[in-house]
Amino acid sequence: MSDLIVSVGHRLSQDEALRRIRAAVAHAKVQYSDKINDLGDNWNGYVGAFEVSGMGQKASGNVAVNPSDVTVQIKLPFAASLFKSKIESGIRDTLTRILA
Repeated sequence: MSDLIVSVGHRLSQDEALRRIRAAVAHAKVQYSDKINDLGDNWNGYVGAFEVSGMGQKASGNVAVNPSDVTVQIKLPFAASLFKSKIESGIRDTLTRILA
């Protein structure tokens, strides 16, 4: 397992940032339903824990929606860690777009 941490700043209210992140997770469940077997999320206030599995691999982590940034921390399986920089870039780009 390899840890990946991505943090992206925002100028939204914390509630608006949370709303956008949760909407993006709901959208991803539908958009990637053919590529992932399971995407579960559980929210407690501004912190969400998630698990995802697909193509025989499982990853888990959490999302913290803070007043001025959103931080995603993921435990990547070994096979996915080979693509760590690409995954990090994709998460950063997606968060930047969601929080703009």
